[in-house]
Parts: sequence; C-alpha cells; structure tokens
Amino acid sequence: MFEFPVLVGDIGGTNARFGLIETKGDQPRPLSHEATADHADPSSAIKASLAKDGDRAPRPRSAILAIAGRVDGPEIQLTNAHWKIAGQRIAEAFGLSSAVVVNDYVPVAAGAADIEPHDLSPVGPCPPVPGGARVVLGPGTGFGAAALVPYAAHLAIVSTEIGHTDFGPADEFEEKVWHVLERVEDRITVETVLSGPGLARLHAAVAHVRTGKPHEKIDPAAVTEAGLNASDPHAAETLELFGRLLGRVCGDLALTFLATSGVYIGGGIAPRILKVLQESGFRTAFERKAPFAEMMRKIPTSVITVQDPAFRGLAALANEGGKFVYHGQVWRKGA
Repeated sequence: MFEFPVLVGDIGGTNARFGLIETKGDQPRPLSHEATADHADPSSAIKASLAKDGDRAPRPRSAILAIAGRVDGPEIQLTNAHWKIAGQRIAEAFGLSSAVVVNDYVPVAAGAADIEPHDLSPVGPCPPVPGGARVVLGPGTGFGAAALVPYAAHLAIVSTEIGHTDFGPADEFEEKVWHVLERVEDRITVETVLSGPGLARLHAAVAHVRTGKPHEKIDPAAVTEAGLNASDPHAAETLELFGRLLGRVCGDLALTFLATSGVYIGGGIAPRILKVLQESGFRTAFERKAPFAEMMRKIPTSVITVQDPAFRGLAALANEGGKFVYHGQVWRKGA
C-alpha cells in the first residue's frame, strides 16, 4: 500500500511531529517537531523538517499523516489550528506516489493492537482481557478517541468526535461548577472540560465555587504543578475532579463499544497525573454504570506511558496495512 521510504506525521493543534520509515518493518526515525503557529501550512512544516534531516536518508516516496481534525473531505481543517490539509497537495509538492490522511487517534488505536504491558501503567487492578474491542482516548490540546474492533480477520478502527459531545454534571458540587464554568460556543462539551484548556477552565470554576468570587484562568501546566505539589488546594481539587470526569467518559466509551479488552488513555495530560488517576475517584466513576457495573469492574483501564504511541501506530499502519480497516483520505498518483 505504501512505497518506502514513508513520511509519517502526527499533526496536532499546537505541534506537528514528523518522522521517516526508511524500509518496510522499521520504526519511524524522528525528524523534527514543528510548531503549527510557525508555518503557514503543512507543506512548509514538512519542508522545514526534511531540511533539518539534510542528506541523511533518501526522500520519502509516500506519506501517512495523522491530524487532529475530522477527516471528511479533500481538504481538512485542523480543529484547533489554522492549517488546512489536503493529501493530494502535499503529495504533489513533494513528488510522492501516495498520501493518506487519517484522524489522529487512528494510529493510536492501531498501536494499541500489540501494545506491551510494560508500555502501560494500570489504573485499577484489572488484568488484560484478550480478544475484545479496545478504546483509546486522550485529553491534550483537544480530546480524541477511537475504538479498535475485531472484525473477522481484520481490526476495524472507528474514529469518533466524542470530544464535541455535550457533557453535564452528576452531583451537587459539579452542578455548582457547571454553573460558573466557561462555555465554548455556548456549550459545555467533553473537550471543554477534559483537555489542557479545559483544565484551566475547571480550575477557575472550582476556585470560583469555593471562594464565591470569579477567578482568572491560569496556565494548565501551572494547575497541574500546583495540584501535584499541593501548593494550591483549588488546583488539587481540580485534578481530582478532572480524574473523576475522565473516568466517567472512559466508562461511557467502554459501554458504547463494549470495550471488554480495555480502555487505554493517551494524550499529554494523563501520564503527568497518573498518581491522581490511581488515587482519585477515576475507577469509581468508570464502574458506576448500572445495570452494567459488574461488567465494568472487569474492564481494564491503563495510561499509555510509551513515548510516541502515534508514531508506533503510524508504523503499524504503514508496515501492516492489510491488518487494519479504517477511514481516511487517500490520494494515489494516477488513480
């Protein structure tokens, strides 16, 4: 399906990371990180990345790019950045024989197919259960999720936009938080709360509820740091609330896809607050899904701690393309 060397890219709202798989079976060799704000378009970022590699390797002959956006047409708008991405335009700019563009959680799901236990940190006591569906998700700049579903001899990858579904409170305290929580386009969605910007919104709302006064948002990294070192009680409470809310959404996704083989949490936030997830009400919220609480108790939940899970998944898609069935934008020269 892919002609080697294969250019791979993991393109988010803040950064784009590029790598090169030189021969079939290899893992990607990282090229560079490029800030989306520093480039007018993806071709500019790819050009800069390849230039930094110099003459170390041959130029790519095909590409597979994972993007943080809905892949629903010949030109795709990143959800949280200004870039518009078209596989054909990129292929023609770099003389590629083919270019594939997929949602950014498609490769994370592909990588979960053969993920090793040492690449995971469990949240809860549940052992892995082979043979069933799996869900991968992650709060970062936004919130992404996909399911990996066995189908005959293949693994079907179903990308989702759950980050943009409505999200409501479940108890009296959350109702107070929701009342003062900053809305995005007059909505409170999963991504409004469970993301980097969402962590800042949650902290401001929790502080407002506890002090009775509006509170300015602070940087999400500052919320995490202050919560972990207990220098700010509102930040510590915010992290615990974040963990419970994440557990609830993980449980909803596990029910939606009957993900009996587990829920795997990626993104940039979860590894940093692993201890909070393990000690907060994450699992309680995950399992509180009557009348299926008993089933939920048997579903394992883990944080992906391996570096570059998207790159590993992109390698799986490039090297074992026939194993997976997934939606994407595909352009081939002469097709």
